[in-house]
Parts: sequence; C-alpha cells; structure tokens
Amino acid sequence: MEFFVAVRYLKTRRKNFFSVLTTFIALGGTALGVAVLIVTLAIMSGFQSNIRRKILSIQPHIMITRINGKSFKDYVKIKNKINVNKNVLSVSPFIFRQGIAMGLNSKSATGILIKAINYESENRILNLSNQVTVSDMNFNWKKIGKNSIILGKELAENISVNAGDKVILMFPDAFFNIPKMYEFVVSAIVQSGMYDFDSTMGFIDLEEGQKLFFMQNEITGLDVYISNFYDALIVSQQLRASLSYPYITKTWAEMNKNLFLALKLEKIMMFLVLLLIILVAAFNIISNLLLLSVQKSKDIGIMSAIGFSRFSISKIFFCEGVIIGFIGIFVGIMSGLVISFILKWFNIFKLPKGVYYIDKLPVTIVPMDIIMVATVAFIITITAGIYPAYQVSKLDPLEAIRYG
Repeated sequence: MEFFVAVRYLKTRRKNFFSVLTTFIALGGTALGVAVLIVTLAIMSGFQSNIRRKILSIQPHIMITRINGKSFKDYVKIKNKINVNKNVLSVSPFIFRQGIAMGLNSKSATGILIKAINYESENRILNLSNQVTVSDMNFNWKKIGKNSIILGKELAENISVNAGDKVILMFPDAFFNIPKMYEFVVSAIVQSGMYDFDSTMGFIDLEEGQKLFFMQNEITGLDVYISNFYDALIVSQQLRASLSYPYITKTWAEMNKNLFLALKLEKIMMFLVLLLIILVAAFNIISNLLLLSVQKSKDIGIMSAIGFSRFSISKIFFCEGVIIGFIGIFVGIMSGLVISFILKWFNIFKLPKGVYYIDKLPVTIVPMDIIMVATVAFIITITAGIYPAYQVSKLDPLEAIRYG
C-alpha cells in the first residue's frame, strides 16, 4: 500500500513545475554521479589490465639474480632446481648491460639497455615474433645471429635506423677510459606498445653477449615463466627457499610495485572524489522529500485520521526516496555502460606515448566495480530517505489538516 501511494505521489507531481524540476535534479544528480563513477573506474581498470598485459609481454613472471647483481656460472644447476617446481613452464638465461647506441649513417645517439637472450626460448613465452613490425630478410626467426640486434621501434626511430641498417654499440671499459665500440646489423624491430621499453630495449644473442662482455658460460640472471602469473608471489617464495643465498627472486609485481601502487591509489581516490557527486544528489533527494511533505501535509493529516499509522506514512516518503534513487542509479549504470562501450570500441581519445605507457584510452568493465558503485549509491540514497520520513512521522495530524 505504502509503495503504491509513493508511486501515485510521484506521478501527480508532474502538474507542479517546481516539484518536477527538483525531482529531476535529484534523479539526474544520482544518475550523473553513478555514470561518471562507472566510466572512471572502467578507464582506471583498463589502465591496470592493459599495462599489466603489456608488462607481462616484455617481462618474466619471476626474475632470479644474485643479491650483489654480479654474474654467475652455475646457472645450469640452478635451472634444474627451478624446473622441479610444477608451476614452472620455462626458464631462460639472460645478460643485462647498459650502453649507448648510434646509427652508423646518423650522428644521433641514445642510451640502450641490452638484453642478451636465447631467442627461441624467450620467444616461446613472450611471443617476440608477434611484436616484430619489420625484419631483415636474413633474420631466420630462430636465432638473432652473429653481430645482429633487435631494437625497440622508438629506439630505432631515435637513432634513425631500420631493419638491415648498421648500428654502433658502445660500452664502458672497466680498465680503460675509452669505451669499446661494436658494429651490429639491425635484424628486426619490435613494438610492444610500452613506450619505455620500445625506446630503450635491444636484444642480442646470448652467445654473442657472452663473447662481447667476456662472460664465458656466465649469465646475469634467469627469467622464469609460470602457468599462472597470479601465483608469481607464491612460486617466488618457493624458489627463494630452494635456491637460498646469494640468489634472490623478484616477481613481475615487485618489479613494477610503484607503478601498480600508484594506479591502485589513484583508482581509490577517484572513487572517493566522484562519490561526492552522489552525496550532493542525496541532499537533493532530502530537500525534494521535505518539499513534498510540506505540499502533502493535508494528505498526511487525512491519512492519519482514517487510520494510517505514523510508521506507514513515513514509509510512503521513504519509498519515494528509494524510487528516485533506484531510477537514478539504473539510468546512471546504463549511461555509464554505454559511454564505456563507446570509449572502448571507438578510439576517440589519443594519449601521448611519451607520457603514458600506452597510446590509446583503455577501458575494461569490471562487474565487481559496477556492483560496488550500485551498492554504495543505493545505501546513500536509502540513507537520504530516512530523515524526511522521520520528519513526516512527527507531524501532528490535526494541525496538518487545519493548516495543510
């Protein structure tokens, strides 16, 4: 009965322009707050999932190195220990070195991070072949080859080289001030979509790296790939226990801890800030219901006279607040989803690659985010209906009839 009366009151308000206006402001404020929250959370979730996917396409799930960062020889024995773990899919040795790259036919030079790898082993997990945008005709897709290098797309553009061109690599010498210089041929160019990676990374063959850096049968570390990257922390702890000192393990999340922590914190802050829109809408609902109680004071007195209890009358106004809130939340969710899908399938906004890790706006709709927004918004709107309902229950029926 109370719900039916609340719906009737909502319909009859169409005759009063001011009442309609305040109702639409309350409803629109709730819808706007919910829609903005859903779109914002979808974009933030998109950033997280997109960056995570791109990071895992260029970084291992777990990296194993010595605690002092020095190279080691007994990696075959360590590799066998790692492979005992049932979660491990593949183990790939590597060498890291920093240097300077310069195009042979250009004067431009830039810093480069060289990673010497077993291409076939690394490609099996990272799918480097799928990231190749252009390659030299001599590249056999199984081994990088002697005096050959794979460059990131942005790095290649910075030093003005393409596949088949020659580059000069310079590395500091531990004994002399003059850096050592080597000539390499660009066998392929890769594009991961991660600007930082594409602008600094270069791959050479592991055996070539061992000769280049005088590291016969030595490596810098081991890349470990597991069946489920979400289990990286657990597997990392297991491997750390089996390998012991002086070897340390780092998961992909630990290697990018600051980045993901910043994204998570930003998502929480955006949620709290945008929640204020819904709170403002809640105050509009309160003022709307108080206005209605004044307009319907005579009706309230009549209902009290014919036997309606104070609780039943307060429920009518409470139900009206719930109806306004529910409609606003529903409209907001639908609007938020439509906008999110438009942003997802139509590349409307371009992002500067030098500032962000990606070049287009990512959108990922997470059902739990929608449920959380709807729940919080519904709790706020329900709370907003309590005070007006309480005020209505305090009205004196005789005064309401006399002065209504």
